[in-house]
Amino acid sequence: MKKNMGSTDKGIRIVMALVIAALYYFKVVEGTLAYVLMAFALVFLLTSFISFCPLYLPFGLNTCKKK
Repeated sequence: MKKNMGSTDKGIRIVMALVIAALYYFKVVEGTLAYVLMAFALVFLLTSFISFCPLYLPFGLNTCKKK
């Protein structure tokens, strides 16, 4: 697994996950939508921590700066 996510991309994903968690915590979103959004939040956190997004591969995207 080669890293394909830059620091800006990771930061945006972490912020989005935190916003989703806050919406769930304050009961702005409920029911099935809440569970779907929380699943997305978990995926965002996981991919940001490992710096790899499998959806980037088929599109040839890479936001990681080359050294």
